[in-house]
Amino acid sequence: MTLTQYYTATTLDGFIADEHQSLDWLFDVDRGENAGSAFTEFFAGVGAMAMGATTYEWALEHDAGESWAKWYGETPCWVFTHRDLPVVPGVRLEFVQGDVAPVHAAMAAAAGDQNIWLMGGGDLVGQFADQGLLDEILVGIAPVTLGAGAPLLPRRLGASQLELVGLDRQGQFARLTYRVRR
Repeated sequence: MTLTQYYTATTLDGFIADEHQSLDWLFDVDRGENAGSAFTEFFAGVGAMAMGATTYEWALEHDAGESWAKWYGETPCWVFTHRDLPVVPGVRLEFVQGDVAPVHAAMAAAAGDQNIWLMGGGDLVGQFADQGLLDEILVGIAPVTLGAGAPLLPRRLGASQLELVGLDRQGQFARLTYRVRR
């Protein structure tokens, strides 16, 4: 069964990016031994992914265009945007806007028996949650506080909607997995 998963990292005070949309804080945190193993294991199960325009632009500004194939292989990606954005040559990208439900259906078809990764941002993920299309939140909590920035998930999901199903540690990150109940 295909799961729609929000795999991300957040600060202790609940921000995924600072007020300037920077993720620099993330790269200062010790990931411990086998630093990329959690992501590698997660991504092995991903058959399609989506992100917002801000996340896409950040990736392009940080050499993802040149490294996209190394990081994401041939995995198709949907970018939600209301503006024209540069295309990464040779990458399976689709620029979309509007309701997430029909895009989710296309992503699920492309993913086959693999999962869908909602990379971010938090508001985009919230739109999937609003429509009952979010199955899991996999979050690494870093020992950093920013005081302001882009929130992890700017929606109210109560304790009755989230079930803790996994707890782990990777270096200085506390890794939590929540199942979203419907």
